[in-house]
Amino acid sequence: MHWLAIVLIAVVALLHLYFLVLEMFLWTRPLGMKVFRNTPEKAEITRVLAANQGLYNGFLVAGLVWGLVCARVDVATFFLACVVVAGAYGAATVSRRIFYVQAVPALAALAAVWLL
Repeated sequence: MHWLAIVLIAVVALLHLYFLVLEMFLWTRPLGMKVFRNTPEKAEITRVLAANQGLYNGFLVAGLVWGLVCARVDVATFFLACVVVAGAYGAATVSRRIFYVQAVPALAALAAVWLL
């Protein structure tokens, strides 16, 4: 894999690690509420759902790291595609900004994987 692809995959993995921490551990804290634009009441009600969502982000991180460590283009492609689908779904159902924060970096990494 080209060095740029490796860097971009690592960036996507780090983003999802950050999402994991926000959703699993900081959801009801000021930073988590600010990032996700939640009130304390809504954050508390949705805490368990957010933690579950954070766990899934952890699986994406694990897959992306697996693709990097083993230098497997097929594995990296699969997990980047999963991130793109999740970002597109989030954009369609929650907020368009999810597409830019989640799907666009994954699309850039996919382009680097396949074009370089």
